Amino acid sequence: MVRSIISVLMLCLMTHAVSAAQNTINDVRVSPDAAKTRIVFDVDTAPDFTYFTLKKPLRLVIDLKNTASTFKLSSVKNSGSLVRKLRYSTPKRATSARVVVELNRNAEPSLFAVAPNKSFGHRLVLDLADSAPEVAQKPASSSATSSSKQRVVIDESSSTRDRDIIVAIDAGHGGQDPGSIGPAGSFEKHITLSIAKRLQAMVDAEDGMRAIMTRTGDYYLSPNKRPEIARQKKADLLISIHADAFTQPQPRGGSVWVLSMRRADTELGRWMERTERHSELLGGAAEVISDKSSERYLAETILGLSMDHSMATSHDLGNKVIEELKAVTSLHKRKPQAASLAVLTSPDIPSILVEVGFISNPQEEKNLNWSKYRERLAKAMFNAAKRYFRQVPPDGTLWAAEKAKNRTHRVRSGESLSLLAQRYNVRVSSIKAANNLRNDVVRIGQVLTIPST
Repeated sequence: MVRSIISVLMLCLMTHAVSAAQNTINDVRVSPDAAKTRIVFDVDTAPDFTYFTLKKPLRLVIDLKNTASTFKLSSVKNSGSLVRKLRYSTPKRATSARVVVELNRNAEPSLFAVAPNKSFGHRLVLDLADSAPEVAQKPASSSATSSSKQRVVIDESSSTRDRDIIVAIDAGHGGQDPGSIGPAGSFEKHITLSIAKRLQAMVDAEDGMRAIMTRTGDYYLSPNKRPEIARQKKADLLISIHADAFTQPQPRGGSVWVLSMRRADTELGRWMERTERHSELLGGAAEVISDKSSERYLAETILGLSMDHSMATSHDLGNKVIEELKAVTSLHKRKPQAASLAVLTSPDIPSILVEVGFISNPQEEKNLNWSKYRERLAKAMFNAAKRYFRQVPPDGTLWAAEKAKNRTHRVRSGESLSLLAQRYNVRVSSIKAANNLRNDVVRIGQVLTIPST
């Protein structure tokens, strides 16, 4: 009887404490990136908080005044290595909540409250500056070789011939930047990373091609940092993957975006002002420039030519992506669109941004959450890139060397693919692949590339 009374009294005290708390934790999100980890607490009202740190073991303790500790911290997802665990501890007052962030290594904390906006309510944001930032990981596939084929893998700083064609794949948004959010709650950052990883696998499986990722996990990278990563890895192409959104649910369909001339001119001017970057952009050409007074003008000429080439390539590739996408999804725009987008501003790397659909459209959001649909979108981008580089492989690549060995033949009256295959002792499928032919039809006067095997 006494135990029952005590239990009832304790339950009443706990109920009173929760009811007395004026604030509630509704959600907690952990977003790690290379340099820091951000933890966001979604709360009902503006948070009133204090915090302190402890050692042995390393902990950050946050006291939230007049806040209920009913949210289940063990359910919070965390893909980073800095934060080990989130848990509650006994607060000073029964009406408060004490949150303990257990750390695996030292980190400099920064806490601040954020007022509501159109997407989120009141928030408490915790940034933990990592004392040992993680070095960007190289894709595992870049160092792995298949037993069934020999891949050409070289030092990324080398100019050795017969290198792989390097495709930089950029999954839009990430970390504390979720991108657009669909009506069912889907985050753009998760969809883009999933498609990017599928595209990476396809590129790495192709002889003579290799993929590098601007981000491999759920962390934030600034739009300007993404083309920098592509340049550091000496990429031949940058494909940035996004999902569109609009204020109304009706718009749908994919589109491809390239850099506008207005932004290109502005970007070129900005690069010209940063003369310390000339050698990085010009590569070996900078080493033979000895006249300092004319360096700027020579660099401007070379950069201008590089920009023209990159933009022409981007438009050509963009059209090929659209051709492939229309077999997978409807098109919002049937031609590449030009825009001033930061991720496209590299003057020396052809770059395209692919909007795979409108996440704000309920049906397209459902499609984008379907694994096979993401696979088909990745395949469309891969096929377009492969078609383009088979036609114009970059100098010094394995594909360029293979193309140099190939013969050509001008089709005459009465000739067919099967006849040419017998004459040159190659397969019909090889001739079709070398010329990007979708059927067996050839026309008189057509010049065909005849592969060596």
